[in-house]
Amino acid sequence: MRTARDWGQPCPNPECSHYNLMNRGNVSAIVTYLTQSGKRRIFRCGICQRSFSETRDTVFFDLRTKEEKVILALKMLLVRVDLSGICFVLGVTQETVLEWLKRAAKKAEEINRHLLRELPVTQVQLDEMWNFIERKQAQQSAPDGESLPQSEDGRQWIWMSFAPEFRLMLAVVVGPRTWHSALTLIKMTAVIVLGVPCFFSDGFSCYLSALMEVYHQIKEFARTGKPGRPRKPVIEPHPELVYAQVVKHKERGRLKALTQCVLCGAERLKRLGLTISTSLIERVNLTLRQALAPLVRKSWSFCKDRQQMSRRVVFFQAFYNFARPHQGLRLPLPEEEQVRSGLIQPKWQPRTPGMAAGLTDHVWTFRELLTAKFEPIPCQSTSG
Repeated sequence: MRTARDWGQPCPNPECSHYNLMNRGNVSAIVTYLTQSGKRRIFRCGICQRSFSETRDTVFFDLRTKEEKVILALKMLLVRVDLSGICFVLGVTQETVLEWLKRAAKKAEEINRHLLRELPVTQVQLDEMWNFIERKQAQQSAPDGESLPQSEDGRQWIWMSFAPEFRLMLAVVVGPRTWHSALTLIKMTAVIVLGVPCFFSDGFSCYLSALMEVYHQIKEFARTGKPGRPRKPVIEPHPELVYAQVVKHKERGRLKALTQCVLCGAERLKRLGLTISTSLIERVNLTLRQALAPLVRKSWSFCKDRQQMSRRVVFFQAFYNFARPHQGLRLPLPEEEQVRSGLIQPKWQPRTPGMAAGLTDHVWTFRELLTAKFEPIPCQSTSG
């Protein structure tokens, strides 16, 4: 007996009872049509009778450009090719490429929102990396050259939280080097991780107060019965919070010494036996600088505003986590799966950080990264 194929397509009609729900047997393919990128399908929801395209809610929806050209442009953005070079090679305008990037970043945010949740992470490394937006010196800057909190230009920083056990990029923020940017990063990380992990960073002073803003408890004091006002409650760090710093001592721009300082949770850190280090996230900083043209040192490829830089970083985060195999995470193939014939005999199974964290079971293709669809998160309303 033939059964209906499960297409994995959600109904896009907000008034339908199966809105954004997948694999419910209500969607069927009714017709195909030919485009410049090949054959595409038209689907229909059996509940509301609404028809929709296969590319709806993807990067390619309602685009007249070939999908291969869009994919090539987005790939070039991730391999240190500047915007003008992409436009010259592909024969498109900068506005067109930026519109494709906007769609890809929106899809990357959707992927991160659905997959990066309640991760069992034991430690998180924090770091920030400087970059220029529009110009090297902001129109409104502090005496030390740093951009003011309200400035959108000049020296801006890419803030990142990283799970070293999975080589997973948890959260990224683009903003000035202020306490508010650190707090935004910590809040985004707290939504992703499960429980209270150990945090390691460099010697930046704002991280401790930002961590205590998110991970804290209020200690109240009982009345003593003596005259006078009662003692006010105080904020204390969470009992499980661990925070340590790796402080670099430099002389004339050269590293001379490293010191480790545990600022919170020394007993738990000793019990867990973790090593205080930020080396892996600093290696990811190098990967970012080698991948995105605006982050290359002594580059003229500045982003014109902070939002464009944020879109590039968020898109690279999704690519790094799900579509880029990490050599440090590969596993040896079983003996029965190894190919014995031919010149190339693979011995390793490639894995991405998303596979190591159990978020996916395969290396995503680049097209899958641009067309992934998900059901609403249970705690969210179906109306968005």
